[in-house]
Amino acid sequence: MNADLFERDTPNYSATTFPPPRPFQDRAHHSLREGAKAGHRCQMLMSPTGSGKTYLGLRIAHEALVRGKRALFIADRRTLIDQTSQTADGYGLSAHAVLMASHWRYDPSMPFQIASAQTLARREWPKADVIIVDEAHTQLAVWVDYIQTCEAKVIGLSATPFSAGLGKLFSNLVNAATMHELTESGVLVPMRVKSCHPINMDGAATSGGEWTDAAAGERGMEIVGDVVAEWLQHGEGRKTIVFGSTIAHCAELCKSFNEAGVMAQLFTSETTEEERKSILAEYKKPDTPLRVLISVEALAKGFDVPDVSCVVDCRPLRKSLSTAIQMWGRGLRSSPGTGKTDCVLLDHSGNIIRFADDYADIFFNGLDALDSGEKLDKAIRKDDKDREPKKCPACGYKPMGRRCVSCGFEVVPAAGIEAIPGHMREVVIGKQKLADNHAHLYAQVVSYARGHGNPETAKGRAAHLFKHIVGKWPDGLSYERTHNVPISRPVLNKIREKQIAFRAAQTQAA
Repeated sequence: MNADLFERDTPNYSATTFPPPRPFQDRAHHSLREGAKAGHRCQMLMSPTGSGKTYLGLRIAHEALVRGKRALFIADRRTLIDQTSQTADGYGLSAHAVLMASHWRYDPSMPFQIASAQTLARREWPKADVIIVDEAHTQLAVWVDYIQTCEAKVIGLSATPFSAGLGKLFSNLVNAATMHELTESGVLVPMRVKSCHPINMDGAATSGGEWTDAAAGERGMEIVGDVVAEWLQHGEGRKTIVFGSTIAHCAELCKSFNEAGVMAQLFTSETTEEERKSILAEYKKPDTPLRVLISVEALAKGFDVPDVSCVVDCRPLRKSLSTAIQMWGRGLRSSPGTGKTDCVLLDHSGNIIRFADDYADIFFNGLDALDSGEKLDKAIRKDDKDREPKKCPACGYKPMGRRCVSCGFEVVPAAGIEAIPGHMREVVIGKQKLADNHAHLYAQVVSYARGHGNPETAKGRAAHLFKHIVGKWPDGLSYERTHNVPISRPVLNKIREKQIAFRAAQTQAA
């Protein structure tokens, strides 16, 4: 037999076959290349849950490998090592090793290594030209210290780069896409919110401005029965993740679900690695009787079961918007093969109300700078027991922040209108009020033009409709920054009036 068959294989990274990138993934990768050319050695990629952070990270590694460079992919927990390794195999990147002495893929000579931060803390770092750090907002000391003095190019990956100090480690921030863009394109599904029986946190102990886990867990015990009852009513038997405040709180929730005839399992820091593998293998089955997994934080990051379509939030927070976004994001991945169309959030924590404004801002805009994310996770949100959660005037969704995450409706603040000379007055024709001001009228005709006719001519059509009604062009009003709003009956009548006149003119000309 040919002895060559038994010789050591040479890695062949040119044969790797990644699926074609989505447009936002291609843009993000290009932006990172441009950032490197501009001299940014350490860059942060903000990539929302469901946008393919691992895909992007492995593509970056592959780009270096085909050029003969060495790459290192760092996961923040050992439990994610095998998941990343299997994903790499799926893309044809089988020529990699896992930097873990007891692992069957251990081979320090390979040019592509996948390692956990815990392993790197105990051994010498492998040589690498490119380092990809998953869940980089965790800022584990082992890699934080290393990247500040190494020569490698470093890419941090995170859906929520909000933690303090990231701006000192990474000199460039790239937004892969916003959650709104991903929802519009079908990568994420819409979230339907049900504000349920809340945990009463009045007077609960705090530390550093945040409620203590012990206080939140103790208060959460009081409504365990309500959590199960409301899931039975509104959870619709969906595959579900429940977040509690402490392991004891999670254990009590798990017991109550099982006593109600709903198969549930704990998945916490005390769950052994073997138990985790067994639980996840069962939970990933499409027809599994295991409907509910319950966790404090073990499922909040890196967990990927796309057909999860219900999240139960029983972990009250005052400051950490990033934690809330991570929790809710577990149910937002699309899963066309299972018929999933949305995610139900059963909110017992009050978090969706406390964070409504800031969540809407992140949902539509992402982050402008790493420092702004840090501020979001430092600000303390206070409850207003007497204030009813705002409802979107356009679609009825609540709670509504500065902008509705369901339909996109946004109330134009008066301060924003004042910056546009000549657009402040009410638009009144005869005795009929068409709009609050010119900006409001323009938003209505833009909404109509986008929803009727050729999208390529919508901008020009909106401008002509505006001029038809008020007699001048919409100077100073941006089509691209104008959001869709409900169209009033008087405005619709004016549009139809113009259409009738246009058709009459055509008939006369003919």
